[in-house]
Amino acid sequence: MLEAVLPPGIRWHESFGDVPGVLPLPEEEFVVARAVPRRRAEFATARWCARQALTPFGYGDVPILPGPKREPLWPKGIVGSMTHCDGYRAAAVASDDVVISMGIDAEPDQPVPDRVLNSVALPGEQAVIYGLLRDRPVVAWDRLLFSAKESVYKAWFPITGRWLGFEEAHVTFGDGVFSARILIDSPLPVFEGRWAAEGGLIVTSVVVQA
Repeated sequence: MLEAVLPPGIRWHESFGDVPGVLPLPEEEFVVARAVPRRRAEFATARWCARQALTPFGYGDVPILPGPKREPLWPKGIVGSMTHCDGYRAAAVASDDVVISMGIDAEPDQPVPDRVLNSVALPGEQAVIYGLLRDRPVVAWDRLLFSAKESVYKAWFPITGRWLGFEEAHVTFGDGVFSARILIDSPLPVFEGRWAAEGGLIVTSVVVQA
């Protein structure tokens, strides 16, 4: 699915479920030492996907540890992003002379509870989403909005080192694309992204190219 939302020059790998026998690297073990088996498996498979994508860069066996804000710490010269949801794990990476930052996110193509939409969407966004759900129910637009903002944040944070709240970005959708206008001081006022929905899954991406 990632192929549909990533531009050329990005290396990526995806798995529609956990890979049997894949374990965290020893250096990563502390992150999930107390996690339930399901969490351990998705953690290990997402990082396995990342290492598959990193192999052409010579980093196929590198641990991917969390930073202070739990952001993934990539090898020198690499930018990337990981995601996982029920039935899907994926990672995408690129050289930092090609891409400045990126974010990917995957979600089930299912509605979110009203309370979640209220916390994620600005009033204007909510009105648009309800209209799309009524008039063009080709995707769970409320879940797509959540995913798009997750991808925006993942691309935003490496650039700024700052938190970005759901209410601090206003997203508008087109066919397979979206645009996020940042409502606070930002080195980039707008982040452009892509989306796709297939087989019960939604994927989104934001790639800030060099």
